[in-house]
Amino acid sequence: MLSIERLSLENAQVLIEGATEHANIIGVPMCIAIVDESGNLIAFHRMDGGKILSVSLSQDKARSAAVSRKSTAHYNDHAVPGNLTNGIQSALDGNFSTVGGGIPVEDDGTIVGAVGISGGTPEQDIECAEAAIAYFSDD
Repeated sequence: MLSIERLSLENAQVLIEGATEHANIIGVPMCIAIVDESGNLIAFHRMDGGKILSVSLSQDKARSAAVSRKSTAHYNDHAVPGNLTNGIQSALDGNFSTVGGGIPVEDDGTIVGAVGISGGTPEQDIECAEAAIAYFSDD
């Protein structure tokens, strides 16, 4: 029998609060997706003014980070021609994201889910994802 640790809806809402707070500070409306350890959506928030394309991108980033157990920015650096990781973009029915902004959420070294942020530059998306996790960790 397996015991699986995963984010709850309450945890997801805390992550969304942290990301939203940081997005407001930097003045960029974001789309925020929170998934469980298997990449299934738990919660989603589109801030007023969040880009239409960012709805699906944020979910792709979160799902990619959860199932790969690595940040999407990691794959941006490695999924390039000539590198053995190139081609991973075709995973998840072609929805595997290598754009920064998807980060796994850990609890005591176990991946329990992931956050995916989209709406700004990849650097801003990463900042908001990191802020969400820091806010969650402080809670």
